[in-house]
Amino acid sequence: MHRKGWRSVNDELIHLARSLIEIESVSKDENRAIIEFCERWATQAGLETERLAYADARGVTKHNLVARAGSGTGGLAFFMHTDTVPGLDGWRPFQSQVRDDRLVGRGSCDMKGPIAAALCAAQAFGFARLQRPLYLIFSADEEVGHRGAECIAARSRILQEGQPTAGIVTEPTLMAPVYAHKGGAFLSVTARGTAAHSSTELGDSANFRIAPFMAEMARLKRIFLTDETFRNEEFDPPTNGFNMTVTDFDCASNVTAGRTRCALSVRHMPDAGFARAVRYIEKRAAAHKLETTKFEIGYFYGRKDGELMRLLCRLSGHDRAITVPYGTEASVYDALTELAVWGPGDIAQAHTVGEYITLAQLEAGKRQYQQLIQTLCG
Repeated sequence: MHRKGWRSVNDELIHLARSLIEIESVSKDENRAIIEFCERWATQAGLETERLAYADARGVTKHNLVARAGSGTGGLAFFMHTDTVPGLDGWRPFQSQVRDDRLVGRGSCDMKGPIAAALCAAQAFGFARLQRPLYLIFSADEEVGHRGAECIAARSRILQEGQPTAGIVTEPTLMAPVYAHKGGAFLSVTARGTAAHSSTELGDSANFRIAPFMAEMARLKRIFLTDETFRNEEFDPPTNGFNMTVTDFDCASNVTAGRTRCALSVRHMPDAGFARAVRYIEKRAAAHKLETTKFEIGYFYGRKDGELMRLLCRLSGHDRAITVPYGTEASVYDALTELAVWGPGDIAQAHTVGEYITLAQLEAGKRQYQQLIQTLCG
């Protein structure tokens, strides 16, 4: 018996999305279980599969999967990540629920719901009908730096042989085609002091050591918001999202902090002074004799008026492709094929307590993905 809201969404789509949600695959953990689930699905459907593993920075083994239906070159690739952010307190994140018109659970929106929509669309079209190949790509570690996508792009034999004509990164966009998104730099700036009871005056507080640098960063935030050098009006918001957090690792108030870390992030847009901004932050940290580490992810800027964007606008009913302020694996896969970011769900729900995707968005994703497969692979 269908619950309210299920009527327009087939049971297989709901069941697959719920099955994916209920496999815990938080980025910090090994993701073997969810990759094996996807591999069984692909193998049972008769697809060729390829597993690619690597060890992350903590030595945890991570797994990626590339699956292909059909043969030859060209065709379409769906690029999907299997990891999620942690569940957080206040709900049961890995016990999926259907509540009226919503599917609730960690990853329902980002991006296990979109994965289910893509897989069900492919199955509904029928693999035997493919005239050109269809690729289903499942990565690890998207939420923590895109290491899985980098592994796939560098090592996948199947992808290198096939060279798909177009690719879809299935991040939630409410099915609006996305031609560009921001990247970013993430800097960790550390001050070291000497811990001691504050009454002795024998300590050297790392908080005081880092405070002048942080004051400079607060002034820099105002510059980034107003100086046109650091803005790109093609994006909404057009600014670089400069942010700062700080910790002294729960040092007691009567102890001088032995270590304080300031984390900064600067979002990357083309023609918006990104390299200059990052160099300045690093220079000021060095001037204050602070330790700095950094990693970056690239921005994505696709073919705004290209054939793929025009096709997606026609299928989705949107007048034009858009930009988004968050990052995706499109910045890694962009060198492999013409790409768009295009998926069901609202990014505002991603990473939240009570994360959900509406059933209407799930159905729209499946339907429009199937139409895309028909157009590019049928």
